[in-house]
Amino acid sequence: MTVRLGFYGAGLISTLHTWMVGRVDVDHKIVAVCDPVAERAAAMAQQFGATACGEDELLDLVDAVFIACWTSEHERLVSKAAARGLAIFCEKPLAFDAAAAERMTKTVEDAGVINQVGLVLRTSPAFRVVKHLIADERAGKTLAIVFRDDQFIPNRGHYGSTWRMDKALAGRGTLLEHSIHDVDILQWMLGPVAAVSGVTREHHGFERIDDLTVARLEFDSGAIVSLTSVWHDINERGSLRHVEVFCDNLYVKLEGDRLGPVRWQFTGEPEQSVDGKATHEFLNAAGDPHPSLEQNFLEAVRDQTAADPPFADALPAHRIVDAIYASADAGGDTVRDVYRPRT
Repeated sequence: MTVRLGFYGAGLISTLHTWMVGRVDVDHKIVAVCDPVAERAAAMAQQFGATACGEDELLDLVDAVFIACWTSEHERLVSKAAARGLAIFCEKPLAFDAAAAERMTKTVEDAGVINQVGLVLRTSPAFRVVKHLIADERAGKTLAIVFRDDQFIPNRGHYGSTWRMDKALAGRGTLLEHSIHDVDILQWMLGPVAAVSGVTREHHGFERIDDLTVARLEFDSGAIVSLTSVWHDINERGSLRHVEVFCDNLYVKLEGDRLGPVRWQFTGEPEQSVDGKATHEFLNAAGDPHPSLEQNFLEAVRDQTAADPPFADALPAHRIVDAIYASADAGGDTVRDVYRPRT
């Protein structure tokens, strides 16, 4: 079976997905592309011998869709693809808020279609190394994490995503559009969140588009995380993460978000580190195959099995992000009912 793929969106994120899809060992073909900018759709379609077409025609041609357009279109396109029984990969954030993300999850589950969300940090070899380290019984309790996520504001450079500055298309700014990855990976590693607080700023002057969020997350486990997410004007700095983890008997530092380096030290032991190829070797030795999102998705479509992570896995991060924004809108007050529905 050749899995026929269609792409909604022909921008940078779709380009990254097509590059990763090209490394997948599942027989597939990109057959259709839809983008509101006709020239961009045509260029991407020509690259893969695909058809540039309208959104309804695309659904007639494919077995699975990648939804990599602006956030405001996600729910509508998910509904259309689910009604056709197609497998769906949708980029993060799923929607502007948890309420819409919950509707989308119900849509794909009721339709019984394969679904996956683009929470790519879960496949990051470097972050998976960190997860293994803090799960080591020698580490003891995780006490605190200092997490910084920065990049130049993405309406310029290789991102060129001017739509991310429009609240009608993006919903909010760096916390939702970028650091939902960070919120997801933190609760994936540490478990449920008990309380949050946060402050936001709009230094670039785009309404409701935060370019700075500083949040405090308190976990049921007792761990406390300080998360700083910032969009700045330093064009030489792309998407960069710096993470420090303090456990009873373990210190970990991660720089970069894919291959490290990751450095760590257990009590009574010398410092160790992995970087690049050694990061993969660490995971292989730990019995962690760490497939890409695209590999997982196409295998699921071929084998008609569940994809990982499904839409439902994005809901906790959406609820936490909603709670942080609620705190910021209330002047930084602590929010303890983190997972309750909000409007």
